[in-house]
Formats: sequence, structure tokens, C-alpha cells
Amino acid sequence: MMKSSVETMLHQHLMARGVCDRHLLDAMAHVPREQFVPPEFKQYAYDDRPLPIGRGQTISQPYIVATMIELAQITRESIVLDVGTGCGYMAAVIASIAKQVCTLECIPELAEMAARHFESLGIDNIDARRGDGYLGWPDDKLFDAILVSCAPRHVPENLLKQLKPNGRLVLPISHDSPRQILTCYQKTPRGDIEITEHMAVQFVPMV
Repeated sequence: MMKSSVETMLHQHLMARGVCDRHLLDAMAHVPREQFVPPEFKQYAYDDRPLPIGRGQTISQPYIVATMIELAQITRESIVLDVGTGCGYMAAVIASIAKQVCTLECIPELAEMAARHFESLGIDNIDARRGDGYLGWPDDKLFDAILVSCAPRHVPENLLKQLKPNGRLVLPISHDSPRQILTCYQKTPRGDIEITEHMAVQFVPMV
């Protein structure tokens, strides 16, 4: 791992911008981001920018990954759904914090790539499957947190249904406009949904 680059990411791109969760910072320090990007982009792995991973998809910039995980309030006991596996980096970081991660990817080549990354790093608490994120996880399962790394046109109702009480859905939402907002949907114990908008973002569309 590129030690100086990792330290730059932690101090300049994350901590200096308000990311303070120690478990999250430790996870991002130890998950080798350079192993999740194509060889020609490894030198940029710890820059705070998205990078292409093939099939028109990207790995999100570190600050956005950290912000989404902080908003989701993931703990050691959390069961988490990650929609839009991509290369697997987000799921790998979450797996370092949470009890279990389920992750969905609809593009076969990316699903296979992510599975190889998980195996090479010996990550054993990720259940990775191919599937449609709009439909949610195929099994009868509820989640403490759901993170979506692509921008749907509308909030998938199935994802809201798969939240536990007090669970949080964090995703970029476009509402059929060019502008995307990173938004948190929290389910109350009574089943109501509380919505909080956080920042403008730019993600690839959810397909």
C-alpha cells in the first residue's frame, strides 16, 4: 500500500473536511484502494476523485465514500446493503466496520471483478450477488443501512421497505433532473420516513 498517499487521503481529503469516525478512518486506511482500480490508474488511487473502472462506471472519490458511510451510521452490529457494487471498494470498506454486507451489481463483468477483489483480500462477511438495485435484495431480509452508489431517477420503494426501524437509506437522487442530491431517508420506529438532503453530487445513473 502507498503509505504516504494513504496518509494524505486521511488527513487532507477526509479529516480536514470533517470526517471523524475512527472506525471508518481505520477501515479506509487499511483497505487497499489501489487494488480496486485498473493498473493505469493506480498512481491516482488515493486522490480525492472518481476513477473509471470499466463499462462506463467509476469508483467514487474517497470523501464521498466516507460521507455516505458516516451518514448511514454503520456500527459493528449493522447488517448493510450496498447497491451498485462496482469494483467492490465501498463494500470492502463497509465490511471492515459492519457485521455483514450484502451487495448487488447488475453488470456481470463488474460483479465478477468485485468477487475477485473480495477473495484476494480474504473478506468473508460479504454476500455479493448480481441483481437489480431497484428491486432490492432478493431474499427476505431487513437492513440497518442501505447505501446506493449510483443515481436512481426516483427512490426505489423496495429499498425503503427493506429498511429496519431506525434504518437509513443513503443515495444520490436526481428526481428526473440533471442535479443530484445526496439524501438520507431514515425510517422511524412507526414506519414513517424522514428525509434529509446533504450535498450536490455527481454519480453515474442507476441502470
